Amino acid sequence: MTSVEQVSFFHPTFRTLHCHNRFLRNFGNQIGHFLYTKRENWTCDPPQGGSASLSQVQFRQTPKIRSVILQGAECGFHEGSYSTIFFQLANPMFRKDYLPFGKPNFSDEEVAAITKVMRSGWVGMGPETAGFEQELADYLCARYVVAVSSCTAAMFLSLLVQGIKPGDEVICPSLTWCSTANVALYLGAKPIFCDVDPHTFCVTPERVQEKLTPKTRAVMVVHLGGMAVEVEKIRAIVPEKVVIIEDAAHALGARYKNGKPVGSSGNLTCFSFYANKNLSTGEGGAVALFDPELADRIRSLRQHGMPVDAWKRFSHPTSTIGSELTELGYKMNYTDLQACIGRVQLKRQSEFHAIRLGIAKYYYQHLQGALPALHFQSNVLHPNHARHLLMVRLPLEKINLSRDELLLKLRSRNVGASIHYPPLHTMPLYAYEDQQKLSNTEQLCQSIMTLPISASMNLEDVDYVVRQIKELLE
Repeated sequence: MTSVEQVSFFHPTFRTLHCHNRFLRNFGNQIGHFLYTKRENWTCDPPQGGSASLSQVQFRQTPKIRSVILQGAECGFHEGSYSTIFFQLANPMFRKDYLPFGKPNFSDEEVAAITKVMRSGWVGMGPETAGFEQELADYLCARYVVAVSSCTAAMFLSLLVQGIKPGDEVICPSLTWCSTANVALYLGAKPIFCDVDPHTFCVTPERVQEKLTPKTRAVMVVHLGGMAVEVEKIRAIVPEKVVIIEDAAHALGARYKNGKPVGSSGNLTCFSFYANKNLSTGEGGAVALFDPELADRIRSLRQHGMPVDAWKRFSHPTSTIGSELTELGYKMNYTDLQACIGRVQLKRQSEFHAIRLGIAKYYYQHLQGALPALHFQSNVLHPNHARHLLMVRLPLEKINLSRDELLLKLRSRNVGASIHYPPLHTMPLYAYEDQQKLSNTEQLCQSIMTLPISASMNLEDVDYVVRQIKELLE
């Protein structure tokens, strides 16, 4: 027999039950949510906190519950101990599988595309890559796209071809992934961290202007979460010698206020095709640009500085005669195995965009008006937002949990909440003596959290996340 002396409570649902039984696990998924949502099954309200003995809480024997009691008897439970079962079943039904903050959506079409490439005899950089580059350039309204091994490689090569060298300063937000700053370090330059707007979480002309010095040679503009920064306004306040590189790792599909896609500004704009991105090929990145000479140079640098790529050497062997290296290059090329996936994913962007918008709206409708309300990144429901990340700011002054405590509790319930990002300027790698405080960034980084969003999610998934958040914040 199963017996329980005491059950702990934490309103509105039961948290701890000191019994484990195969029967309970088997029937928990069937009845647990039914009992939790149908409060009329209780003959008295659960306590507001603390604990209670089994005799304090009873259940009405509805036909559904009676059925479980009878099945319980077959597993060794006598009818008098049925309350024990329902205490366990009344716990919130936590999902069995982990819901990551971002997950790719692949269909049979991607599988067929990669199978075709594998059977072709050529899986390196070749015709699929060239096709993907052209289709992506058309999508972005850019003249050229050069595909590379990652967005980090794209940003590094962009700074390199723009002449960034040791001693130069490169302004970038502290609220970003480390590669935005590291690509400056690779070239011997110094990343100079600027603050962000507390509502958009992105850089502003004013924050960039505060960091300009005679040594400034570049500004890395991060379209964080998929929110397009108005780069024209930043261009207007920086000297002509300062180049703007756009970190659009989150921003495929995002548009500026004028309606033009991110990638069409004329700046070198860098994209990511990492596993969780809006367009995923597992790994990979690209530079969108308009200058033909810079495009040719990046194409060469991605393959050791060679003037002829591997596909041409494979398909036209005589083309290698007389080729000479004139510049130190790198191994940063893309492959057709990736590009064939990218071509299918690109065609599906409108589908993905609609799914992400629906998820964001559901979050907003159910959490913006809740008490305590969460604060969403500005314009997250605007059509111009790419919604790669669903970032919220927690009202820490109104809740009894820290951000990290809430994050861990959500993860314990298989909700893959995350943080984007810990501030770079506080990390030992970038600990400069002259580093100043960045008040908005430092406040945000105590309260921001990323909720799961992807084209692989459905409304049942997002509703589960909403219910867990509301329960933990009540």
